[in-house]
Amino acid sequence: MDRMMTTDHRHATHPDAHVSHETGDGQPRDSDHDGVGQPNHSGHDGHAGHLDHVGMFRRRFWWSLLLTVPVVLTSHTIMDWFGYSLDFPGIEWVGPILGTVIYAWAGWPFLAGGWQELRTRRPGMMLLITMAITVAYAASLATSVEWFDLEFWWELAALVTIMLLGHWQEMKALGQASSALDALAALLPDTTDHVMADGTIHTMPVGELRAGDVVLVRSGSRVPADGVIVDGEAEIDESMVTGESRPIAKTVGDSVVAGTVSTDSAIRVRVDKVGDDTALAGIQRLVAEAQASKSRAQALADRFAALLFYVAVAAGVATYVVWSLLGNPDDAVVRTVTVLVIACPHALGLAIPLVVSLSSAIAASNGVLVKDRLALERMRNVDAVLFDKTGTLTTGRPALAGVAGTVG
Repeated sequence: MDRMMTTDHRHATHPDAHVSHETGDGQPRDSDHDGVGQPNHSGHDGHAGHLDHVGMFRRRFWWSLLLTVPVVLTSHTIMDWFGYSLDFPGIEWVGPILGTVIYAWAGWPFLAGGWQELRTRRPGMMLLITMAITVAYAASLATSVEWFDLEFWWELAALVTIMLLGHWQEMKALGQASSALDALAALLPDTTDHVMADGTIHTMPVGELRAGDVVLVRSGSRVPADGVIVDGEAEIDESMVTGESRPIAKTVGDSVVAGTVSTDSAIRVRVDKVGDDTALAGIQRLVAEAQASKSRAQALADRFAALLFYVAVAAGVATYVVWSLLGNPDDAVVRTVTVLVIACPHALGLAIPLVVSLSSAIAASNGVLVKDRLALERMRNVDAVLFDKTGTLTTGRPALAGVAGTVG
């Protein structure tokens, strides 16, 4: 990590537009996930699990897409729309067989998430998706055994595939965001040279350090904890904290920060702060808070999804009652199923994760960590950003720009 601009190193013209800089893959987290790879809106999973969830959603998406293609191509509705015809032995089983696999396997994350929301009585996006694909599957299966004339196999397959794409992108953004914490943790060495009371050097894990211990920081090594230099002097690279590419001269009595690098000589440091009390731990908390924050748009989408569930159920019941009273029970079932299927929030399920992924990726690629998702939304009102330290605009590493002079 070559540079970081923390919130006290910059000012924006909008009071809520707080951003901080960080290199690497640090990205803000927008929504919550838990369970076995099932996104929901009730908790946070450990950041180490996001990459596993990315792989799970990616695999399910590509397999679902592969299975969806023949389901769509053999659908009579699609053939009627595009004016072509396919007929081969067993064509009538393509939809039921592949559709069942898509529903039960590819759609499992949504089914599990929907059940969790139903069990906790907190309806949301997952329950809406579950309702839509379950109704579509049940109606299509009933049609396959000639109970109804209502086929939703292609809609079921397309719906599951689209939602898998959206959640894959969302989990991809979260997985990239979680690596910011890993990058910060990597700034600390695993072991350090502890100076014993008799002057001997003992190598020990950084986690065993206590306030008051004296450690030897060799040239080119990182400082293991916040402390004060008690012996020696060195040029300390503090770019990970200040963004300044030029090392700072430090001598006896000067403080040093965990994660910074002694560039030219060895020093001895008395440890003052360890663990969660260090400045690096504070930066990690800032990153974690940024990842855990929600934007107003996401919160609105969550509330809308919960409301939409009740609206969809009410609309489905009303549709069935009205058409049944009109004396058309078959039409009542058809139209009720249609209402429940189309109530699934395709746009909400796909658009929000894609926007989160795109905005986070663009910000991170430019070394920017958004402190809060709401700040990202409010950045549209910012006309100018003022930087009070030129070092925050550098790459954090000096480089040879050219050589001047004569030879001989």
